[in-house]
Amino acid sequence: MEEEALGKAYDSRLMRRLLRYMRPYRAVVTASLALLLVDSLLQIIGPLLTKLAVDRYLVPAHHAHTFPFLDHWLSADRWTGLSQVALLYLAVVVLGFVFDFGQAYLMQWTGQRAMFDLRRELMTHLQRLDIAFFDHNPVGRLVTRVTTDVDVLNDLFASGLVTIIGDILMLSFVVLAMFRLSPGMTLLMLAVMPVVVLVTMQFRRTASQSYRRIRVAIARINAYLQEHVAGIAVLQLFNREERSKAEFEAINRDHMLAFKDSITAYGWFYPVVEFLGMLALALLLAYGGFRIRQGALTLGVLVAFFQYGLRFFRPIQDLSEKYNILQGAMAASERIFKLLDTEARIVSPPDAAPFPAGEADIEFDHVWFAYNGEDWVLRDVTFRIREGETVAIVGHTGAGKTTLTSLLLRFYDVQRGAIRIGGVDIRSFDIADLRRRFGVVLQDPYLFTGTVASNIRLGTEQISDEQIREAAAQVNLLEFIDERPEGFAAPVRERGVGFSTGQKQLISFARALAHNPRILILDEATSSVDTDTELRIREALNRLVENRTSLIIAHRLSTIQRADRILVMHKTQLREMGTHQELLGRRGIYWKLYQLQYKEQEIGQRDADLAPEQLQGR
Repeated sequence: MEEEALGKAYDSRLMRRLLRYMRPYRAVVTASLALLLVDSLLQIIGPLLTKLAVDRYLVPAHHAHTFPFLDHWLSADRWTGLSQVALLYLAVVVLGFVFDFGQAYLMQWTGQRAMFDLRRELMTHLQRLDIAFFDHNPVGRLVTRVTTDVDVLNDLFASGLVTIIGDILMLSFVVLAMFRLSPGMTLLMLAVMPVVVLVTMQFRRTASQSYRRIRVAIARINAYLQEHVAGIAVLQLFNREERSKAEFEAINRDHMLAFKDSITAYGWFYPVVEFLGMLALALLLAYGGFRIRQGALTLGVLVAFFQYGLRFFRPIQDLSEKYNILQGAMAASERIFKLLDTEARIVSPPDAAPFPAGEADIEFDHVWFAYNGEDWVLRDVTFRIREGETVAIVGHTGAGKTTLTSLLLRFYDVQRGAIRIGGVDIRSFDIADLRRRFGVVLQDPYLFTGTVASNIRLGTEQISDEQIREAAAQVNLLEFIDERPEGFAAPVRERGVGFSTGQKQLISFARALAHNPRILILDEATSSVDTDTELRIREALNRLVENRTSLIIAHRLSTIQRADRILVMHKTQLREMGTHQELLGRRGIYWKLYQLQYKEQEIGQRDADLAPEQLQGR
């Protein structure tokens, strides 16, 4: 799986791209780094003040001068002097808290802003990609890119990258301060570093493996949840709950076990580093006591070294943890940038042609198309739809009916031949301008979370409330809307839950009519509704197709009979073309389809139209 590849712990190319998202906030980042530098310096002052208090007041050492510039300010009296040093220490602690809080706040703010920009760019890019891209990439994986992967990068920016710099500064200042106080004791402290490095390398190896497993498990959980929550009705219909629960339990268990390994790694790493730190301090205690007896070292220096020792091992522990954050961020950024670098193959030309203002006949000229390789879905399809004409397309499942409309909308591009509108190849138009001319009603209507009005308007602010109401009235939706207390402000939940299929379909018809498209496409728009709703839609169709070019993928006989022409698709080719009566007279493919499917519907509809006494007479 793509999630399994963690890549390098540091990739300069990826890091440069990541830092581009911090560039708009470089002033804030600079301020944060300045606060971090001051905070690191303040961490050094505390042990030196402790040394001053010990060597000057508790165990006086006349040759010890920690802060010579304070000699004239500090009192010679022990208790007064200790109080002054305590106040200085308190001021250093308070300032350290303020600078630490300010630095953390600024970086968290910057990280969130940068990730906001990145998520916005990802969503914008996803909306530009071809439909073919989504045919081959699971939704769960794409959701992981925009959510989990971006969160990993937020950890890097907010608490990783700058904190690494802070830990390095802290280590550098601590080592410099210790060398200044006693080079011998500093070397003794550093003597345990080889063991610390070996322990850290083993921790990183173990933590990286568990992190990889966690990433894989999260991606699988996201994909599984998306698929099974979206298909919950089918899952319950076929009593597959127990099977689904068992499958999810296996994926969830993998995630839990991976996390347990990560917890184990952190569980032994910190105590081991802590033990090595205490061991180093024990060596300092023995060596320092010996040096104090010789008079070569003051007690204040030994006490300061103990405090520096605690500050010395803490950044080492943090750096090991930040290494995993850095490695995870590199892997996440590689996947994110791979998505961002995926170019849309269907784009608008730089010198787009204007959409024809006059007659705009639709012409399919020897069109060949395949979704994969040369597995042709359409073979040498040629026909013309005149301006204002209503054309129906029929054929068996898989004959290529919906593919024709997908090509017309440039969801895909033809491999051979051309599609023209008004004599101009559709690849010469701006994509947004082209699709703006179409109104589409699908077999499975899709409603977005919002209101009925927002689902009809669909973001087109130029459509007024009056136009929405007029469109609803023309498609026989107004009666249903007026029954609701909220009217057009009635809330619509995810996927239109609470609305019947017929109601959602009528909203889709109102949406198409409100946008006043020049070309209308109905993709089996009446195939999944009840008879009463079909009658409503049948009346709406007369208004929808009036004075506009209409392309109807037919399912119901009534729709086919009203078409000016019928195109019969069979085994990827256009085999017949003509009116309903003409095609029946040929007794070809359409006639067979009529006998198999439409004849029974026609008889049922005719019986439904007869009065009861007429049926008894028969």
